[in-house]
Amino acid sequence: MDLKEIHNVYFVGIGGIGMSALARYFKLMGKNVAGYDKTKTPLTLELAGLGLDIHYEDDLNAIDGMFKDPKNTLVVYTPAVPSSHSEYRFFLEQGFAVKKRSEVLGIITKDTFCFAVAGTHGKTTTSSILAHLLKETGTPLTAFLGGISENFNSNFLFEGSDYSVVEADEFDRSFLRLHPNVACVTSMDTDHLDIYGNRDELIRSFNDFVRRIKPEGKLFVRNGLPLKGTTYGIEDDSDYCIRNLKIEHGTYIFDLGTPDTTLTEVKFNKPGRHNLLNGLVAFAMAIEAGSPPYRLAKALETFKGVQRRFSYKIKKDDFIFIDDYAHHPTEINAVYDAISEMHPNKKVLAIFQPHLYSRTKDFADDFAESLSKFDSILLLDIYPAREKPMKGITSSWLLDKIENPSKGLIEKSGIINEIKARKPDVLVTMGAGDIGLEISKIKKEFEYAN
Repeated sequence: MDLKEIHNVYFVGIGGIGMSALARYFKLMGKNVAGYDKTKTPLTLELAGLGLDIHYEDDLNAIDGMFKDPKNTLVVYTPAVPSSHSEYRFFLEQGFAVKKRSEVLGIITKDTFCFAVAGTHGKTTTSSILAHLLKETGTPLTAFLGGISENFNSNFLFEGSDYSVVEADEFDRSFLRLHPNVACVTSMDTDHLDIYGNRDELIRSFNDFVRRIKPEGKLFVRNGLPLKGTTYGIEDDSDYCIRNLKIEHGTYIFDLGTPDTTLTEVKFNKPGRHNLLNGLVAFAMAIEAGSPPYRLAKALETFKGVQRRFSYKIKKDDFIFIDDYAHHPTEINAVYDAISEMHPNKKVLAIFQPHLYSRTKDFADDFAESLSKFDSILLLDIYPAREKPMKGITSSWLLDKIENPSKGLIEKSGIINEIKARKPDVLVTMGAGDIGLEISKIKKEFEYAN
C-alpha cells in the first residue's frame, strides 16, 4: 500500500493508546482523520482538540461521507473490536483497505531504520526511554509509544522520519508485521494463552519475530533468555552490563560496561531493577544509531518516566502513592520488589484490578502468590476488556486463593474510604483496565490531606 495515495484514514477504536498514536501521525501527515470509540476518555478528547472527528456510537450515519469512499480511505481497526461491529462490517463488505494497527505500523516503518522493542513486559518503558535518548542526541526519529511519556507528554513523537521506534507487540502475533533493523527482547514470560494456547507456541512466535530482523540488523536479549543475540544484564557477564550498583536518595548510580568501554557514575531515576534493565537495553540500542555513549548516559539521567509505569502520584514523608499498569504476576512482583527496595519497612496497601477473565484463570495461583506479599490487598472486579465472563472466574474466586489476613473485595466507589480506614504508608494501584480513571480522584483526596 502506498500511503501517499491515501487521503482519508478512519479508525475503529481510535481511543486505544497505540491507535491514538497512529491517528496523531496521520493528522501530522496532512490526512483527514476520524474515528469511533465506545468510550470518551482524556485521549479521545485530546484527539478531538486536534480537529479529529470522533463519535461514540456504533452508527454508520455518524461517519462523514468523505470516509465512505473506498478508493482513497484506509481503515485501521483494533483486535478489541468485535467482528459484529456494524462499522467494521460495513468497511469489510464494501471493499475498503481494512488493516490492523500492527499492519499499518509495518507499512509506515518499513522504509525507515526501525527500532523494535519486544517482550511480554517492559515494551512501553523501554521504547519511551529509547525515544528520549535518540531525541536528546539529535536523531531524526518518529516514535509510536504504548503509553504517555512524561518527557513528551504524549504517546507520539515526531522529530523526523529517518528512524522509527515501535513496540513489537506479541498479542495476536502483531509483531510479525514489522521489519526491524534493530530489535530487543526484554522478557518471554508466559502470557496471552487465549492466543497461543501454550508456552511453546509463544516461544515459537518470538523466534519468528527474531527472524524478521533485517539481515544486517542486530538483536539485543536480556541475559538468560533462550535467544541468541547481544546480551544485557546487571552484575553478570553480559555484553552490556550494569556494575557497582548503589542507591542514593532514590536514584540508581552505577558503572555501565559496553563491549568497548566503561562509563562510570551513570545515574537513572526510575525505581525498580526491571526499569534499570529497560534503560540499559535502550542505551545499547541507541548506540546503533551512532549516538555517543557519554551523551546517552547523560540523557538516561533526564528520563522522567511513563504514565502508569511506577508513577509517583504523591510523595510525602508520611504517605506515598504509586500507580502502575502491572497486570501479570511477573509485573506485580517487579512492583513489589521496587517498593521494597526504595521504601523499606513501610506498610503497603495494594489495590489491584484483574485484567481479562482468561488471564485471571490461567495465572490465578501466580497472582495469588504475588499479591499475598503486600501488607494489605484489595481487589476490584475483573476488567473484561474484549472478553465475555467465564463461569466461576471472579475476583472473589481469586481472593480465596490469596494467603493474606488483610484482604478484601472493593467497589470503585469505596476506594477512598478504604484507604482512609487502613492508613497505609504506601498505596499502590495496579491494573491495565479502567482503574487508571480513579487515580486523579485518589490524588485529589490525599495530596494535601494531613
